[in-house]
Amino acid sequence: MTGLQTAEGTRATRARVPRPPRHRPDALHRAQARLGWLFSAPALFVIGAVTVFPVVFSVVLSLSHVNVLGSGFRIDGFTLDNYGTIFTAPVWQYALVFTVGYTVITVAVELVLGTLIALVLERLEVFRGWMMAILLIPWSLITVISATLWGYIYDPTNGIADAIFQSLGLGSPVILGTPASSIVAMMIADVWKTTPFVAIIVLAGLVMLPRDVYEAAEMDGCTGWQTFWRITVPLLRPTIALAVLFRVLQAFGVFDLPFVLTQGGPQNATTSLAILGYQVMFSDLKFGAGAAVATTTAALVVIGCLLFLRVVRAQVSETED
Repeated sequence: MTGLQTAEGTRATRARVPRPPRHRPDALHRAQARLGWLFSAPALFVIGAVTVFPVVFSVVLSLSHVNVLGSGFRIDGFTLDNYGTIFTAPVWQYALVFTVGYTVITVAVELVLGTLIALVLERLEVFRGWMMAILLIPWSLITVISATLWGYIYDPTNGIADAIFQSLGLGSPVILGTPASSIVAMMIADVWKTTPFVAIIVLAGLVMLPRDVYEAAEMDGCTGWQTFWRITVPLLRPTIALAVLFRVLQAFGVFDLPFVLTQGGPQNATTSLAILGYQVMFSDLKFGAGAAVATTTAALVVIGCLLFLRVVRAQVSETED
């Protein structure tokens, strides 16, 4: 049989095979769908009002001439000057570098410490629940309260940190008085609060890993270090990616911690993009420029998260293959 005859026979066979009937939703399904949308409408309206509308309005403000009046503000035309102003401002450039560096360092430290804590908790057979409850106490505190607590700890007169430095013979350094020490102090406070969150997420991934893989690795003579890097870490990549994604979203928009501890100082050393946007909009009353800072911050977060998810998805696909 020639190739042409084979192709014709194949087409004839396909023509004789009846196609499955298309599923058409009946009136009951359509009524249920309309009822579902009806019940969801209030929640969707609230989400749109508190999420979508502020974002869109912020973009509109960032692209407008905004004149502040005694009774409010007025939008007078379209402009790109707001973005030009912030991109060339040294304070915005520093805030961007500080926010990126702060995010990278704190998330990396929290990921390492959280993974170590999760590995310890995963091996506990008793009191795991109690340890998890104690571990979540820092995370459960509101950030403003946590920042106020650390402010008392860093107090140069009656703080615990000052007493520790004196007992070690290091004098009484003003921790929140210099740029370098203020940045380190803020990172320590953030790591203390959010490491338990990472630990709980990683622990949830650890307990879901298949035990037979570890039994096979033990039979093959793998050491604990080899098992961790060749089995645990690759299998935990989706969980780690989730933890990192959540923490990047939170760390990149950090506001309340520096606002309470340092108010962005000293010398703008702890001025994040969120702090800068607040200062420009509500202190300087430059609504257009402040909205531009907020819009660029949101755009950078979205772009960074998309790139991160793309890299993680590629790594997970390579592991599965």
